[in-house]
Amino acid sequence: MTHTLASLIAVAFYLAAAIYQGLYLVGHSRQAPRRGRFMLLGGLAVIAHAFSAWGTISTPQGIDLGFFRVSSLIFWFICLIGLLSNLKRPLESSLALLFPLAAISIVTASATPGPDVYLKSISTGVLSHILLSILAYSVFTLCALQAVILALQEHELKQRHLRGILHVLPPLQTMEELLFEMLWVGVVLLTLAIGTGAFYIDDLFAQHLVHKTVFSLLSWLIFAGLLLGHHRFGWRGQTAVRWTLGGFFTLMLAYFGTKLVLELILHRNS
Repeated sequence: MTHTLASLIAVAFYLAAAIYQGLYLVGHSRQAPRRGRFMLLGGLAVIAHAFSAWGTISTPQGIDLGFFRVSSLIFWFICLIGLLSNLKRPLESSLALLFPLAAISIVTASATPGPDVYLKSISTGVLSHILLSILAYSVFTLCALQAVILALQEHELKQRHLRGILHVLPPLQTMEELLFEMLWVGVVLLTLAIGTGAFYIDDLFAQHLVHKTVFSLLSWLIFAGLLLGHHRFGWRGQTAVRWTLGGFFTLMLAYFGTKLVLELILHRNS
């Protein structure tokens, strides 16, 4: 499967799955979508997206870890994790919001030009650090989305009514349990990512990585503090939402903020 064909197939199936679920969410369809059909559309999209993401990152010129290429890979991880989580709890509504964003990431990754300099070789240790980092970012992106939905649900419940999409989402307690489950997974992955980075990357200053390390450690402290507070003091609700979004914003600064400045503003490879 060529990279271009894989990209077209992934975008088509992502949009088909989003529309299939979205028509029900906005009230244009009274019949609830079949879960198996949604999973099939999403699964085909994720499979094609894997080929697309690999084709944009692994090129004949070398490895391309540019901003938009890695963004596409992160969205692939997010959608894959979301589909797997959907086997345990109904997350079709959340995925219907994610799939169009994944489609956009594929288009931008395919349409934007490559860097001036490609990575010709990369060690196994550094590659493991990169993959663990991407997977951690993906999980925490899902956590941030879950936190936003949780905040909206809690607000609507306090107003004693649920409208629109919020009406068809799982109960508040289920959404909250899922949030903390994903936070534990994210913290474990981020711990491994920071550990492999400290072990395999020699010179943080020469490789413009010191800022990423500081923000990553700060985000780890925020997420770990939230889990500790939840375990010891029962933190939940809006407190969990604020800590989750704060940690997510800090983690995004660790990668996307600095990478965006270096590549798109200063035109330097990070």
